[in-house]
Amino acid sequence: MASYRHTESALIHGGNTIDPLTGAVNIPIYQTSTFQQKGIGLEPEWEYARTGNPTRAALERLIAELEEGTAGFAFASGMAAITAVLSLFRAGERILISSNVYGGTYRVLDKVFSAFDLRYSIVNTEDLQELERAVAPDVKAILVESPANPLMTVTDLAGVAEIAKRHGILSIVDNTFMTPYLQKPLALGADIVLHSGTKYLGGHSDVVAGLAAVKDPELAKRLAFLQNATGGVLGPQDSFLIIRGIKTLAVRMDRHVENAEKVARFLKDHPAVERVYYPGLPDAQGYDINSRQAKNGGVMISFALDDRHDYRKFVASLKLIALAESLGGVESLVCHPATMTHASIPKEIREKVGITDNLIRLSTGIEHIDDLLADLEQAIEASTV
Repeated sequence: MASYRHTESALIHGGNTIDPLTGAVNIPIYQTSTFQQKGIGLEPEWEYARTGNPTRAALERLIAELEEGTAGFAFASGMAAITAVLSLFRAGERILISSNVYGGTYRVLDKVFSAFDLRYSIVNTEDLQELERAVAPDVKAILVESPANPLMTVTDLAGVAEIAKRHGILSIVDNTFMTPYLQKPLALGADIVLHSGTKYLGGHSDVVAGLAAVKDPELAKRLAFLQNATGGVLGPQDSFLIIRGIKTLAVRMDRHVENAEKVARFLKDHPAVERVYYPGLPDAQGYDINSRQAKNGGVMISFALDDRHDYRKFVASLKLIALAESLGGVESLVCHPATMTHASIPKEIREKVGITDNLIRLSTGIEHIDDLLADLEQAIEASTV
């Protein structure tokens, strides 16, 4: 029985990550591809590392506990996790996805699963009535992000789960931006929660990983079969690094959010900034819903400069904040969604949902806030046209 009640303690002590053989307080890296078995026909605890590895299993127990699920799964990347989950569905079935989701999610549906006749429709999931109208007989799941990438739109996760249950379909939530420290989709009724562990869970931009957690034991069996059959599993070294990253998640996220709130207010008040997308601002669309289902507004911010400033010059002028793919590390990063994370989405779809060429996404790090604000200010000034 766990001797703690709070997520901050579960991040450190959850998942039984003490080594049962030696008592080591950190689970060892079991760097092996196979395991000696006791005899023919005897059911082994461990047999082959694709099927299971003690280091990976510790991480899988940890993410299941943190997300309040019955089972967890660790994959070689966030996209490997999404691919395994999408493999639950059959040809001729349809997935509803949010109108702005990670470009890789759109790409794997549009370019890979479409070849197997798994279909998708893009829906404004902020509007639950529109979402429910989109549920047709061939729809088998709703896949959402909240806040969504990159416009930070908020979807009522409990509302989505209710719609899904009413129609006998699955609700899937990508919880990468919020982490289980700030938001718990399974507790809100979702069936599957996904993470790019590369981001805040790892937290140091040094590992690529994907995680999933589910509540229903039968669904867990189906996903376990797919994980083993398709083989996109996380290795023991990377599993160890994600466990280590998760131990400091609470203190990192607290600092991340503290900085993000100050940066969002700075940008909102800046005359050069046309619009700020951050669900932690009281006047943000979706603020009330986000406040009900999440601890705070999270870390990610997107913003658009006005036409008196060149976003290309702005990015080129940054000195502390790096232009890079990804997010969630201790260092601050910016990206240009139209040409980077969402380049795979056709331009007409990007612009229709608001992913314009002057949109910049900021992953706020844990540097000193004065240094971050100074870098943003000088880059904005340098971008004047």
